[in-house]
Amino acid sequence: MATLVTYFSAQGKTAQIAKDYAEQIGADIFEICPEEPYSDADIKFMNPVARCNREQIGNKEVPVSGKIENFGQYDTVYIGFPIWYGQAPRVIHTFCKGYDWTDKSIHLFATSGGSGIGKTAEKLEPSISGGTIAEAKVVKSVSEI
Repeated sequence: MATLVTYFSAQGKTAQIAKDYAEQIGADIFEICPEEPYSDADIKFMNPVARCNREQIGNKEVPVSGKIENFGQYDTVYIGFPIWYGQAPRVIHTFCKGYDWTDKSIHLFATSGGSGIGKTAEKLEPSISGGTIAEAKVVKSVSEI
């Protein structure tokens, strides 16, 4: 079996950590991209009507661009993302709903400017059918994964 590192990154921090980690452990990598990319205005969380806030508060589906071929070959999957409103961005929920997670070990790592991991794992579990979240933590560097 193999390991996969997936990630969504709004401003590049999560992307760099995910890429460095995938290279370090020799894993495959997949970038989770929304079909409609986020603009700088879309991710200004201080603006209550910004797209990121509307999606989080409304529990909206955010369509994902691209698909992982042969997802079944992976037994360990790392999912990286920034913390938005105390949980994973909605694009992560949509991404997760697109796959069968049966018998997979899932490791969540998040970047954050100040929030902890909170109940991120519990909130994401309904989107990860059949998988087991082995750990969930906030990281500031690749060495913390």
